[in-house]
Amino acid sequence: MAVFGYGRVSTKEQTTANQRREIEAAGYAVDYWHADEGVSGKVTAAQRPQFAKMLNQIRDGETLVVTKLDRLGRDAQDVGATIKMLAARRIEVIVLQLGKLDLTSAAGKLMLTMLAAVAEMERDLLVERTQSGLARAKAEGKTLGRPSSTTDADRRAITEAHTNGVSISALARIHNLSRATVMRIVKPAA
Repeated sequence: MAVFGYGRVSTKEQTTANQRREIEAAGYAVDYWHADEGVSGKVTAAQRPQFAKMLNQIRDGETLVVTKLDRLGRDAQDVGATIKMLAARRIEVIVLQLGKLDLTSAAGKLMLTMLAAVAEMERDLLVERTQSGLARAKAEGKTLGRPSSTTDADRRAITEAHTNGVSISALARIHNLSRATVMRIVKPAA
């Protein structure tokens, strides 16, 4: 029976090479390697191009190895559904960070449920802390977001010049701005 390895990274700047090396260093001879690079964990497993391709290739009773649980999905529902679907096909799912534990077994399902719940709570707490930090910064009067590329004086000059008939393209060249920026200044949203 074949051993399938699967890796995923969220950005194109990252690579799944380390994940494959980790799987092989753990003693698994990977017969088929599938990797989604630049694909967020928020995308459900079945909608990831390489994961879907792997699902079509892997046969019932074979083995899937990943380095970490979050390679299979980001929330408890997605991971649970993926494991359940693989278990129905008797595909052994090995997650290296959990040791040699088949997630499709009874003990594996229990461990999976607990870990997924903890991971989801951690993500919720991270979002909560981020929102709290943003609210605090706003309350302290800090300006959030990208700094403005123009000053109040620049915006007044651009508006006045446009009123006097200078084109948006000419204003963009003069002030070294994009046409979109000039348009936002001279035609503010209602």
